[in-house]
Amino acid sequence: MIILAIDTALDACSAALLDTTSGNTIAIESQAMQRGHAEALMPLIARVMKESGIGFAGLDRIAVTTGPGSFTGLRVGLSAARGIALAASKPIVGLSTLAAYAAPVVAENGTSPILSAIDARHDHVYFQLVAGDGGPILKPKVAPIAEVFEASQYGALHLVGNAANILAERWPADGPPPVKVDRQPAPDIIWVGWVGAAVDPDTAPPRPFYLRAPDAKPPRDRLVISAPPST
Repeated sequence: MIILAIDTALDACSAALLDTTSGNTIAIESQAMQRGHAEALMPLIARVMKESGIGFAGLDRIAVTTGPGSFTGLRVGLSAARGIALAASKPIVGLSTLAAYAAPVVAENGTSPILSAIDARHDHVYFQLVAGDGGPILKPKVAPIAEVFEASQYGALHLVGNAANILAERWPADGPPPVKVDRQPAPDIIWVGWVGAAVDPDTAPPRPFYLRAPDAKPPRDRLVISAPPST
């Protein structure tokens, strides 16, 4: 399967083209950024596609991260992925950033539960807990950091995500310490592609996965769209 993976949900703007049949990464580019995804993404995708020598018609599937993450950033990636899928008449799948973070750890075939954690600010994190083989333990949710520590009841955890260090630095002394801490600003785009190739399109829609409402909303008067003047 030739799959185009796209991620703009957190602090990176990334795209990669993978051939999952041969196991090769055909082309990849990732830029660290907290803002500016909208301006950077389409030129970045164009460069990846040019380097690959494969046109959009040669894709078998498109995969995109759906969040949780930056409300603006993830919408940029989703809009681009949907537009490409529509124009090229290709199937598209969405996967959570939490699942993308956990995927390479699951592939290591370890035994420790894996806690994926993303900074939600205001002393909260988005998180989910899966077993070493990827089986679900705790569903994705947003919670105060203090509540996340209750996951230690499942044993010593492997922490991964952009909030991994935040949790590790505040981990309770009376709980089993994490077995490993992988602080990453964004998921590995190659694993976004691999997970995207494995999921069922019927159960992985490309729509935002927020877990909570935006912190800021536009003023109500900005939501009013006036009719154009008559001519």
